[in-house]
Amino acid sequence: MRRFVALLFALFAATVTACAPQTSEIHTSRPDPLVLPQPSDEPAFSFVIFGDRTGGPAKGIEVLAQAVEDSNLLGPDLVMTVGDLVEGYNDTPQWLTQMEEFRRVMSGLDMPWYPVAGNHDIYWGGGTPPPGHHEADYEAHFGPLWYWFGHKNAAFVVLYSDEGDRENNTKSFRGGANTQMSAAQLAWLQKTLTQTAGYDHVFVFLHHPRWDRGRYPDSNWDEVHKMLADAGNVTAVFAGHLHRQAYNGIEDGIAYYVLATTGGAAPMNLPGSGWLHHLNQVVVRKDRIEMATIPIGAIVDPKAMVPALLADIDIARKLYPAAVTPALRLGADGGAAGEAVYRLQNRSARPLEVTAEIFAIGKDWQVQPDHAYRGLAPGETADLRFSLRRLADSEYGGPTEQPLTFPILSWRIDYLGEERRLSFPERRQLVALRPLPSQSAIDDSLPNRVLQVDGQGSMAWIAPEVVRLPDGPFTLEAWFKADDVTGIRAIAGNSEQSEFGLFLMDGEPQFLVHLDGAFVRARGGEADKVAPGAWHHMAGVFDGAELRLYLDGKLADRVAAAGTRTKNDMPFLVGAEPGGGGGAESAFAGQIDELRISGSARYRNDGFTPALRHATDSDTVLLLHFDGQEPPFAIDATPAGGHGLLVGGAHFIPVGPTEIGSP
Repeated sequence: MRRFVALLFALFAATVTACAPQTSEIHTSRPDPLVLPQPSDEPAFSFVIFGDRTGGPAKGIEVLAQAVEDSNLLGPDLVMTVGDLVEGYNDTPQWLTQMEEFRRVMSGLDMPWYPVAGNHDIYWGGGTPPPGHHEADYEAHFGPLWYWFGHKNAAFVVLYSDEGDRENNTKSFRGGANTQMSAAQLAWLQKTLTQTAGYDHVFVFLHHPRWDRGRYPDSNWDEVHKMLADAGNVTAVFAGHLHRQAYNGIEDGIAYYVLATTGGAAPMNLPGSGWLHHLNQVVVRKDRIEMATIPIGAIVDPKAMVPALLADIDIARKLYPAAVTPALRLGADGGAAGEAVYRLQNRSARPLEVTAEIFAIGKDWQVQPDHAYRGLAPGETADLRFSLRRLADSEYGGPTEQPLTFPILSWRIDYLGEERRLSFPERRQLVALRPLPSQSAIDDSLPNRVLQVDGQGSMAWIAPEVVRLPDGPFTLEAWFKADDVTGIRAIAGNSEQSEFGLFLMDGEPQFLVHLDGAFVRARGGEADKVAPGAWHHMAGVFDGAELRLYLDGKLADRVAAAGTRTKNDMPFLVGAEPGGGGGAESAFAGQIDELRISGSARYRNDGFTPALRHATDSDTVLLLHFDGQEPPFAIDATPAGGHGLLVGGAHFIPVGPTEIGSP
């Protein structure tokens, strides 16, 4: 029987040995692999520290609750505090209510937590205080005023910095005996440092940073520090109270830290300034520690990122104000006045908050109001209204021809999720302007010019309402000459996960249309790749059943395609495509001419001869000759007058009479 048991044990040990990883070396079946570094097998653990909870608004308890959730995601071994757990400065009944609230929130931690006493936790308020103020309440419900415990290779020592003047039963965190630690506590500390001499690290926690000699000139911290330094294994000291994070450096090998708040009062919440709601995560290794400050709410549970939530967030972040009013008309004297109204529709399942403003880089515009705010319930539609006025030249004292600047609509969206608020980055779009009809007549006698863009974001900007095509067939075409064909280069489009556009992909021509929630792409082959410095005509056609791509009048690709085009409220850009933030992406470098959008499948066979100058007819939605008759406008040759704006340095340049059409 004994031999059988021994054999069974040997077999079990062999199985465990075979299954358990013995080293961190890299294993692969690939021949001659590159030698990769191996991670350290050094043991480590982590703990988290909370800052002050009190002194601020009542909602600070919600910040503490979020810190509890964040800590559970980090999974430290334990959580420490630095005091001011309850609002305090009151009588026992009120103190007990606040204590129960704090402990209820902290009970949500998946790991043990340890208190430190601060002035809010101890000081009495109203009437004559009992001996020690709330010390008896604190020790009955939170724990000892000073104590220590060991964990793995570290000792955690908690000190009490609010003993006060015991002879007079006064407590204050300023002046005289109130900032002294008693002989009894110092004797205990000396004994503790002897008991913890075998630990790799000793961490010390208290509420007031008594080492700040300017703030606490009567403190006996010098005596405390000498004890800590003589011990030789004290790694760091942590305090709170000041509500602003600070690192006070290393003295005799001991690092001194002050924590900010975890729900407490602060003039602002600005990470990087020292004022913030945060927790600190400390990773402890045998010979060192690493500490990081993490703003409350910055930690995200990956299990919360379910597809339904992500899809709803995408719907919300794509909210784009749709212009309700027509483009603002500029007079011959440069003046303008009118209203710009933008419609917001919340298509998401959660409430949104939208803040918007219209501003101009120059001083030629007056806008009222200076900003607008709207809360939007799910499914709600609301309008933002602005009054704009541009001073006429005469109002400047004469025909000074003040430089025209473009008003810019800026907006920010907050998504009010079930557990947290998400603030999306600011987005911008131009406010549409138009010259008077008399200024925008097409003059065919003008010499031919083309649009020059630099690949750095210069472009012609077309207001969203101009290219709101109905479902069904359409054609997008243009002449172009590229200076650079590397990467993704948008000749023209409004394809931000929707709509359509003409592109070069490393020189390969492509036509994209977003149908039924996904892009359909017609693309040229290797033989169709274009080189820099030559003029080409590209046309993309959607006839309701297929996409066709033509290069220089020859059919380059056809792809079966049907469905509903995914709409958006974003501008149509020539020389780029709109990005999610409202700016330009995939910028084109080179020259563009004769941009035309038609509400029909204009080319149906396998080839055609591209016109050097497009004509307008009943199917033409937009036609830009780029002949430069009214800069900074790109004049639309159709009766609709969907004129574009030249931005970012885009400009017109002349070309020779035979240059275009000679690839």
